Amino acid sequence: MATHLIVLAAGAGTRMKSDLPKVLHEVAHAPLFVHALGSAADLSPERRILVAGHGADAVKKAARSHDPALDIVIQSQQRGTAHAVAQAREAMAGATGDVFVLYGDTPFIRPETLRAMVQARRDGAGIVVLGFEAADPGRYGRLLLRDGRLERIVEYKDATDEERSVTLCNSGVICADAERLFELIDRIGNDNASGEYYLTDIVAAAREAGLGTAAVTCDEAETMGVNTRAELARAEALFQARAREAALGAGVTLTAPETVHFAYDTRVAQDVTIEPHVIFGPGVTIESGARIRAFSHLEGARVAGGAVIGPYARLRPGTDIAERVRIGNFVETKNARIHDGAKVNHLSYVGDAEIGAAANLGAGTITCNYDGVFKHRTTIGDNAFIGSNTMLVAPVSVGRDAMTASGSVVTMDVPDGAMAVARARQQNKDGFARRFMDRLRAAKNKDRI
Repeated sequence: MATHLIVLAAGAGTRMKSDLPKVLHEVAHAPLFVHALGSAADLSPERRILVAGHGADAVKKAARSHDPALDIVIQSQQRGTAHAVAQAREAMAGATGDVFVLYGDTPFIRPETLRAMVQARRDGAGIVVLGFEAADPGRYGRLLLRDGRLERIVEYKDATDEERSVTLCNSGVICADAERLFELIDRIGNDNASGEYYLTDIVAAAREAGLGTAAVTCDEAETMGVNTRAELARAEALFQARAREAALGAGVTLTAPETVHFAYDTRVAQDVTIEPHVIFGPGVTIESGARIRAFSHLEGARVAGGAVIGPYARLRPGTDIAERVRIGNFVETKNARIHDGAKVNHLSYVGDAEIGAAANLGAGTITCNYDGVFKHRTTIGDNAFIGSNTMLVAPVSVGRDAMTASGSVVTMDVPDGAMAVARARQQNKDGFARRFMDRLRAAKNKDRI
């Protein structure tokens, strides 16, 4: 049976104290709404709809960047959650199966929880609501059950004292029959304290229509919403704790787990070792047997098995590290493919480059890839040896088994097997250093008189 997804992301998020729409604030280098979308990824939703509103242009731009196929609809006036869902009516036309309504500021719903809601639908419920037992129910809406079945949801401000004593709270997440969802939405009114169309009223509407209703519960941490900067910080901490636990469980060695920070899409295979204070930006894949040494920063990079990165290395987007490569301390790479067994061990910048297998780049090697307007590429062949402090002024290539002399500024291609020497001839001036220093000291002493 088909699954569909509607993610509500129209709110202003005034408590964030930000000009940025709330759902664009990031956890683990991804906007909050991306995490909400990811919650249902395992269900392979057929239609995925994002309801934008406040800051719609910025939200649309970010959403298109994340996934150009995402369907985006606009809630031009924020008149409640049911009204927001109603904006997806056209995008959902003709859909059958299950439809989830998730929230762009609630990033931690687990796939297992959504599957439990699907099962409740299979067991006969037309509407399934996700609830949680709250340690401090506060101002959450309450789920009211009778004989084990969900009877209705009541918002805190509309609840009686007896209803407020209930600790089973509403997350807002629902799973519904896609063919009946908008029929039920149309039954919802706005006769409440806020004059808004509450999605919570869909339970009563379903019961009036003779549909079964059910509640599925999850851990309270899954339902954590992000409304303030403090909650955003707690969400980041929760994500990192989960990611570290998952990595350890998958056979990754973290020598100081609390110091390693993952991105939302970091992929690390078993038998990888990650030393302290490593930061992963988006788009990183680490293959089995690699070692990431302390204080390294990786983003948009692939590291193959047997490679050693760092300490204090920076891999920028477009970096592709092959097996048994060594990237050492204070080395930066960008848009660079470094082949099997090559070494860049010290104080180097390798950008817009292809480094051949078993090549060795000496300390201080720099690929000068930018002329102020355009980027240019450097190619270094297999087994080449680049002397320390070589400047490779791109576009330029160094052939297979070739060498450059230390301190060279290479501006022309170097043939296979050749050695490039591109520096001024050394001259030794006898006695010059003593005479020069004597003059400087004399001038200094004269100034003191």
